Amino acid sequence: MLRSLLLLFALGSSLSAFASQPNVIVILADDLGWSDTSLYGTTTYYQTPNVERLAKRGMTFTRAYSASPLCSPTRSALLTGQSPARTGITVPNCHEPRVVLQATTGKKAPPDQKAIMPDPVTRLKTEYRTLAETLKDAGYATAHFGKWHLGPEPYSPLQQGFDVDLPHHPGPGPAGSFVAPWKFANFKEKSPGEHIEDRMAAEAVAWMEQTKDKPFYMNYWMFSVHAPFDAKKANIEKHRGRVDPKDAQRSPTYAAMIQSMDDAIGTLLDGLDRLKLADNTIIVFTADNGGNMYNEVDGTTPTSNRPLRGGKATMFEGGTRVPCVVVWPGIATPGSRSDALVQSEDFYPTLMEGLHSSHLAPRDEQGAASAEKASGSSKISPSSGSAQLVSRSETATFDGSSIVPALKGDALAGKAVFQYFPHNPGVPDWLPPSVSVHRDDWKLIRIFHGGEKGAHRHLLFNLREDLSEKNNLAAQKPELVAELDALIEGFLTDTKAVVPVPNPAFDPSKYRPELEGKQQPKGKAKAPAKGKDDAIPALQGWKARDCQAAVKEGILRLTSIGSECFLGFSASKHSGPTTAKFRIKAQAGRSHFDWLPGGVGSKPQRSDFTLKGGDWEEIRVELPAEGPLGIVRLYLPMQEQAVEIDWIELISKNGSKPTRTAF
Repeated sequence: MLRSLLLLFALGSSLSAFASQPNVIVILADDLGWSDTSLYGTTTYYQTPNVERLAKRGMTFTRAYSASPLCSPTRSALLTGQSPARTGITVPNCHEPRVVLQATTGKKAPPDQKAIMPDPVTRLKTEYRTLAETLKDAGYATAHFGKWHLGPEPYSPLQQGFDVDLPHHPGPGPAGSFVAPWKFANFKEKSPGEHIEDRMAAEAVAWMEQTKDKPFYMNYWMFSVHAPFDAKKANIEKHRGRVDPKDAQRSPTYAAMIQSMDDAIGTLLDGLDRLKLADNTIIVFTADNGGNMYNEVDGTTPTSNRPLRGGKATMFEGGTRVPCVVVWPGIATPGSRSDALVQSEDFYPTLMEGLHSSHLAPRDEQGAASAEKASGSSKISPSSGSAQLVSRSETATFDGSSIVPALKGDALAGKAVFQYFPHNPGVPDWLPPSVSVHRDDWKLIRIFHGGEKGAHRHLLFNLREDLSEKNNLAAQKPELVAELDALIEGFLTDTKAVVPVPNPAFDPSKYRPELEGKQQPKGKAKAPAKGKDDAIPALQGWKARDCQAAVKEGILRLTSIGSECFLGFSASKHSGPTTAKFRIKAQAGRSHFDWLPGGVGSKPQRSDFTLKGGDWEEIRVELPAEGPLGIVRLYLPMQEQAVEIDWIELISKNGSKPTRTAF
């Protein structure tokens, strides 16, 4: 499935040369299932009028697939046009402290598993040429709003081709909650109870207005509708009154989350209309994977992907079939629908073909441009005018392919799309490490080494007749299995995928095939013994979370710092205005010092601080408390290097004795 496209993108000598270039907006919803919108007639509970409004402007795809049943792999695929099999990003672990840039063969597996999973990549390498970098080099302004989850600096949007990144957060979801107060390191709410999607959409429209005189590419990668499951209270109550207890979709909180997502899309569309940009803006709307059916909210699963089988983190349709609308004025017919097979990897090459052929160089000039490229440079006259534009040419490797023919109403007969997921999370309908191919009406899943004596096992479904994947036809159609499995083998070879290997420690007596597809119970942490806790004595009452802590030679050293790393301390003797001081050595960044007056579970109060970084510095933070501090938390910015702290001191104006912890 290796594909290379010659990318001929014009770099002009003045911004006016780009005045006719279309803008590009990519809206990526998080964990939004195929049945979570009103696009496909599969829900009566969720209300998405603005998604429908978007569909009336473009083409709705009924068979669109994410690159993976989990988020980070799909995000990398959308930005690079490359499969997770090639990049090695196969799980959403890019917020973790460990930096891994190359996938490797796994070393071991439990004896009840037939295959050993590979060790995946944890960052999107900056060596890849992203869609943002290509469009930026073509003169586009670029911005990223919302969730990233492909790595903190130096792998953040600011290092991947984007001029702007808000809220510049490396974590897997909104920091703390959707409804303020939030816990972002350097991004605060403008008003109490502000919803993060309201804010992101408003910031996105403001940025569009600032850049409307030149072409722009904007990612609006929503936090919605990923966990944590919270929403505006009024909206929750609204949807609580609409619940049908017989409906598998019956969480009012989730319905309210979808409403906020849809409202944000409406804000973008209103902004485009007001700025008179709608007729010159391409919009791609899709999701990173299927709907979540393994968590619990309101006493039920967040959603149901019916009639599809499975959900997020599964290789069945509910895990990878996602909503998709493409608005492309002049190419896609408004209000049209297509059953063509499309996937996340397709959008980058699609934009390259469509933008180049329609707006940068007429088709009859492309051959001449390619010939001139061989001599080192080229000059192309855009179809929209006579200005001469200098062309930058690059050959990029894509695992996706252009869907421009489908946008024009043509079929994509014979096209195959692949999802690679060499892992086995214990969610409902989970499978052992596997890879799948869709071609025409057929879908084949290869379960690596899941058969007898190390052979692969296969599941074959005719999705036109069996959308819910109830009837495995692999035994009845061995020739078709062999044909489709050959496509899988070619895909894995082309992408140089690091694949699962047979487990030499496999013990047939411990194999439990009846548990396949059954949700595995989550391990519960043991409660501390009475009178004891998990405190490290050397921390003198402080507790470290989302990091590793050790004291050596009087210095507290924190490593493996995650996106929610903090030091917590019971400051019950302190009340009223308090000064927090500490001596620290860390990378530059912004963070905050919180206090929870009522203890754990109470609403946190917050004061921000800035680290200059590079050497030891003393930080002073004023905590304008009006009563007891309760618990204090010193949050630290996520970073790869160790953080060192010499001492921490709390000084209250209520006359209580200062608390100084010298490690």
